[in-house]
Amino acid sequence: MSRQKLRFGIIGPGSVAHIHSRAIKLAEDSELVAVYGRDEKKTKDFADQYSIKAYSNLETFLACDDIDAVTIATASGTHLDIGIQAASQGKHILCEKPLEIISQRAEKLIKACTTSNVQLGVFFQARFDKSTQLAKEAIRSGRLGKILLASCQMRWYRSQEYYDSAAWRGTWSLDGGGCLMNQGIHSIDLLLYLVGPPSIVSAFQGPLTHQRIEVEDNLCAAVRFKNGAVGTIEASTSCSPGFPRRIEISGEKGTIEIEGNRIVRWEFTDKQPEDENAKTTGNTDMGGAADPAAIGDTEHSLVVQDFVESIKENRQPFINGVEGKRAVDFICAIYNSIRSEAAVTL
Repeated sequence: MSRQKLRFGIIGPGSVAHIHSRAIKLAEDSELVAVYGRDEKKTKDFADQYSIKAYSNLETFLACDDIDAVTIATASGTHLDIGIQAASQGKHILCEKPLEIISQRAEKLIKACTTSNVQLGVFFQARFDKSTQLAKEAIRSGRLGKILLASCQMRWYRSQEYYDSAAWRGTWSLDGGGCLMNQGIHSIDLLLYLVGPPSIVSAFQGPLTHQRIEVEDNLCAAVRFKNGAVGTIEASTSCSPGFPRRIEISGEKGTIEIEGNRIVRWEFTDKQPEDENAKTTGNTDMGGAADPAAIGDTEHSLVVQDFVESIKENRQPFINGVEGKRAVDFICAIYNSIRSEAAVTL
């Protein structure tokens, strides 16, 4: 193993850990060396698949000098406790979304990493889509003018078997919420990244089609942003057979619409020759719309790549802990609106 490479260990050998493993392999100057899991057989099978070391004791795993950084791929509500232990052992942390399930826990994890002088990054891979970056630059350069409407729509599908396959799924204590916190958080992150912070939100939800879950499988919210724009948020894991995520932003000078990671509408009053090329960006693959195992590796590898470079360059990752917390803050406000049956000001 080259000491020039950042050596990763994965915490939690579940389904998302396979995506992390492939992403680490694709990224430059990174390598996967170990995995920790409580289930010894599952952990060993995972380790054998990727030819890495297996650990069934977290303390022993985190004390290993061969590990420089960890990815946390466990149930959402466990990220804080695991992250504090990893940071105390000097391990840099790249955490699966959400960073944590409530704002206070996310803040504690950020502080723990700051205290231990380790980097903290979050997997919000959709930010690395070319379509997202083109939209960001168009908004930044003023091509939309004043933003008026900004909405997202996630009409995905998850079977009852999906929720039944793991006891933590669909629970407030470990999943932190339902279709919005677990799946829709990527759409929320994109709205915040492209449009800016919200100021007030009002929401409705319900478990409408799935059994034995505590949380929502359908949700709709109305939001006003601090820049004056208004919009809606739709999230569902009940819409068979599942459809690509949609983000639509309209301003006084144009509209951008992204479906999946493809730009399907790119229209401005000040037309430019290169505008037609934008519509060839990305694709409308279903991604995780119907199958969580169908999520690709490319954007995840870009998250890993940026994380590795941030450590080499002694800078914050593009999606650091503070950025990761923003989506958690917004989603918690949406849930507070549902509980109180009233609009919530952020």
